[in-house]
Amino acid sequence: MTMIGKTMIGALAMAAGLATSSAAFAADPLTLQLKWVTQAQFAGYYVAKEKGFYEEEGLDVTIKPGGPDIAPEQVIAGGGADVITTWMPAALASREKGVPLVNIAQPFKKSGLMLTCRKETGIASPADFKGKTLGVWFYGNEYPFLAWMAKLGLKTNGGPDGVTVLKQGFNVDPLIQKQADCISTMTYNEFGQVLDAGIPESELVVFKYEDQGVATLEDGLYVMEDKLKDPAFVEKMAKFVKASEKGWDYARAHPDEAAKIVLENDETGAQTEAHQKFMIGEINKLTDGTNGALDEADYKRTVTTLLSAGGDSPVITKEPTGAWTHAVTDAAGLK
Repeated sequence: MTMIGKTMIGALAMAAGLATSSAAFAADPLTLQLKWVTQAQFAGYYVAKEKGFYEEEGLDVTIKPGGPDIAPEQVIAGGGADVITTWMPAALASREKGVPLVNIAQPFKKSGLMLTCRKETGIASPADFKGKTLGVWFYGNEYPFLAWMAKLGLKTNGGPDGVTVLKQGFNVDPLIQKQADCISTMTYNEFGQVLDAGIPESELVVFKYEDQGVATLEDGLYVMEDKLKDPAFVEKMAKFVKASEKGWDYARAHPDEAAKIVLENDETGAQTEAHQKFMIGEINKLTDGTNGALDEADYKRTVTTLLSAGGDSPVITKEPTGAWTHAVTDAAGLK
């Protein structure tokens, strides 16, 4: 064999080796479906992607924004995502209805859900809700509210001895236009919109679900139960959760940069820098105090709250089993 022939064979062998090496280290694709639109509520994931934290773990993560017409539980059940963010009441309700979702991590320690009322309505405490009109989000967001009303002994079908429920859109118009005495707001989003609309905080009365003892877990990470039987999937999710927590840590340390990263990923152009900075400041309060591993006590409180809701349309009718696992966070070293 000539020297040229040997050189060509060597070059081909080297090329084949590089191709094999490249394939071996190809990033593992993973799709995350968000509960809502691109905003600082999900900053940790956008930051993790932008700063290369997912890439460092060998992951190629696609982040799919949500919206009013997107139910994450349906998306993952249909195979459109590997993991979703959603509120635990919605996840447990879906599980009881046959979509076996499992909580693998809980980046949010506290609830941001509130009921915001105009002071002029005379509402000073929950005892004053009777006979009032309250704006409530549906599509799975109504469950904590129903549990709260059940705790107060108030029916939700109107009348002087109950409350009238206004099916609230994802805006604050009912309060601004005085169609409702109170509306649902999140500490990090709609409450800021109310203030931006010109109603000063001094004219408002706010009731945080956390303070009322009916807070339920929000924005957890969920996967389909059967997937967890695959050790490779568990390892993949562990890498994702580990990198995501790194993203949340970075967002708490660099809130302004995190807000800008979110804005860069907002393809709608609907978000503003001022509002995203406000939002990340409030979101960081909710993610602080946890490393992403679910606190079983928080889970039990959520289940107890939901079981107490009762009524004609109960959130869940029995104690769930297998609805959460520490397998992923343990594998990620988050204990």
